Amino acid sequence: MRIAISGSHRTGKSTLLAELAALLPTYTSVEEPYHLLEEEGYEFSFPPSVEDFEAQLERWFEVSGEAGDDTLFDRCPLDLLAYLAVHEGAEAFDLDEWLPRVQEAVEALDLVVFVPIEARDRIVFSESDDDDETRAAVDEQLRELLVDDRHELGPRVIEVTGDPASRAESVLRALRRRSG
Repeated sequence: MRIAISGSHRTGKSTLLAELAALLPTYTSVEEPYHLLEEEGYEFSFPPSVEDFEAQLERWFEVSGEAGDDTLFDRCPLDLLAYLAVHEGAEAFDLDEWLPRVQEAVEALDLVVFVPIEARDRIVFSESDDDDETRAAVDEQLRELLVDDRHELGPRVIEVTGDPASRAESVLRALRRRSG
């Protein structure tokens, strides 16, 4: 199964991915496009520009096309659309141009695991982090893209909450239901 872990920053996506990778040892894990590009020498603006998000979308399409059937992805294209929707330069992004490729990518996923911001935040971060508004706005956009399916892309989504073990167990239950 091809499974993407989706959510705003500091929600526990990478922690859940690591938990699932330990429970599903035959699966390959793919880092999020930001980290892949960074490792390859790509220099991001701070904060990332619209072009930086487009580069991440391109990189996601590349790794997804190369990935096998049993793969865990840190993020999916809808994450990047959510960040673009709240970006100050959002009007420079041509969603209609990208939507067919995003739809194809979403259709190739067997499951998207949405990790929302919880009422009791599970991720500890520095008091100097001042992007809570962006984080909440991305979370809201993801809910609209994944759960409400604003663009009618038909993602197969489960939402997980709780500690990492509970989240992982929710995913495993969903996998058991899907496999029969």
